[in-house]
Amino acid sequence: MNNKNFVIQLIVMVIIIAVTITILSLYNLRTTGVKSALHNAESISEVIKSGLTSHMVNNNMDQIDTFLQSVSNIKNVEKLWLVRSDLLNQQFNTNKKNAPRDDIDKEVLRTGQMRYEIDESVTKTLVRVSIPYNAIADKGIDCLRCHMVPHEATLGAVSLVLDISTIKEIGIESIYIISLLILASIIFIILFSKRILNPYIKLFEKFKTNMAQATMGKFKKIAAPKGLSNDMLHITEDYNNLITTFKDTAGDIDKKLQGFVGHNISNKNRNPLNESKEIINNLSNLYQFKKQVEHDDTKEEIYSRLADVLKNKFKITNFTFVEIDMLKHKMTKVQESGESFYCEKTMCESPELCRAARTKNDVVSIDYHNSCPYFEKEDKFYYCFNINIAKSLYLIVHCVCNTKTELEELKDQVIFIRSYLKESAPALEVKQLMNALKESAFRDGLTGLYNRKFLDEHTKKLIPQARREEMNIGVLMLDMDHFKAVNDEYGHDIGDKVLKELARILEETVRESDLVIRYGGEEFIILLVGVKTEEDALAVAHKIGQNVRENEIDVYAGSKLRKTVSLGLSMFPNDSTSIDAVLKNADIALYEAKNSGRDKVIRFNEEQVSSVDLF
Repeated sequence: MNNKNFVIQLIVMVIIIAVTITILSLYNLRTTGVKSALHNAESISEVIKSGLTSHMVNNNMDQIDTFLQSVSNIKNVEKLWLVRSDLLNQQFNTNKKNAPRDDIDKEVLRTGQMRYEIDESVTKTLVRVSIPYNAIADKGIDCLRCHMVPHEATLGAVSLVLDISTIKEIGIESIYIISLLILASIIFIILFSKRILNPYIKLFEKFKTNMAQATMGKFKKIAAPKGLSNDMLHITEDYNNLITTFKDTAGDIDKKLQGFVGHNISNKNRNPLNESKEIINNLSNLYQFKKQVEHDDTKEEIYSRLADVLKNKFKITNFTFVEIDMLKHKMTKVQESGESFYCEKTMCESPELCRAARTKNDVVSIDYHNSCPYFEKEDKFYYCFNINIAKSLYLIVHCVCNTKTELEELKDQVIFIRSYLKESAPALEVKQLMNALKESAFRDGLTGLYNRKFLDEHTKKLIPQARREEMNIGVLMLDMDHFKAVNDEYGHDIGDKVLKELARILEETVRESDLVIRYGGEEFIILLVGVKTEEDALAVAHKIGQNVRENEIDVYAGSKLRKTVSLGLSMFPNDSTSIDAVLKNADIALYEAKNSGRDKVIRFNEEQVSSVDLF
């Protein structure tokens, strides 16, 4: 509300009050005029009654008209006439003399009560009144001596028409006076508002403007206008102190929050209150996220939770989570949403080429040149986040945007996205260490192959799955021939080297889905998971024997060493539905291979059981 509006509203209010007072005054004047007219009419009536009695007593009734004419000349009396009742006409045989002229006369003669009505026009107001003349008997006037009528009977009526227009004139004059008073009041209000109220109105406007700016994060002091009272000056000073304190506090909170999240905004038009509120909300959500990932059991649960945050909070629909092990040159895709992994071909073949993992920094689409040469979609935009999970192990969050605008929106949220990624990193590292610890418990320290403990644990899940899916498993048990002689002749160092070479050949010969296990000493077990037939299993066994046979191992002084292996094969579930029984059968077949000359592959059969027992 500005100064002008305030004055206008004040003037309108004064006008309404003035008009109301005028209407009430006119109404009171009219009411007073009517009451005064009725009082005058009653007074005139009493004069006429007295005159009539006097004329009747003195026997001067022939002069009654002159008397009435003189009375009718009284000021404001328009008309005057007498009305006789039927009782008088019958007594004096006047035959309807002074008969009633209208309904008011008739009503008064009938009821004996005064009646009146008002006739108003624009310029004139008349009061038509009729006053009854009732028969009474008292010391002053005794009507019953002359008139043979009952007590209080209506003998007649005095009817008058009075002009009360002068009262209306007085009312009009009052309106003029009130109008002048209103005009004077308006002039006074305008002058008063300019000289007295204007400083307060200006102060109010400044309060209003500054409060609106404060909600936008702009805190300004108020310069007090001249003419304010001491109380208002104190209030203004208190407001300035409050706004200064609030400005310093809000600025300090804003700087600390930005420093906490590692985000510095230099835009002068920003609203620090809203941004601080947003940062606090993000920190609250981030804290809840951190508590959740700390209680997740696996890396997969953490990745799934992180993917939900990207989709639900940051509205990112196309992204891929990739683990890259730079030492092992291995890439693993762990989470995916939408269509995004347009560099998958290169990453699968050569994961060490990933720019984000190699530089340990984020990689983003840049105008006019391609920051990543392996992104194969020219009409898309990308942003790759790099998070260090463990030594040489990186999580790459690869986000793809369909438009440049979408990429810019993603850049605005990078600081908060990275906060979630950073909070995930410690939990992922813990899970990675736990997995590595668990893996070390199931790995052979020398060859890096799975050990016997892993075989016991893994078969608990593998065998029920194989039964459900009616899957074949070929179990190969192999033993290096004359391995003790290697240790005796070359020492345990060469013996360990021979075992490592054998482990390498086994892993390279079988499929990734197959399991190679060091069962103990120089004895190994291979689970050919999902092998179609036993002929295929025998083919793998013969290939292993051939690869071992052809492999040369360097020993001391440049000399070469070749070794052979003996293998026994048993099939699950053809030979038995118990994995322990199948392992025992493969061991029996291995014994048969070694007993029959070594460097052989023997398929288990029932006759071998009896021969072993006999032995």
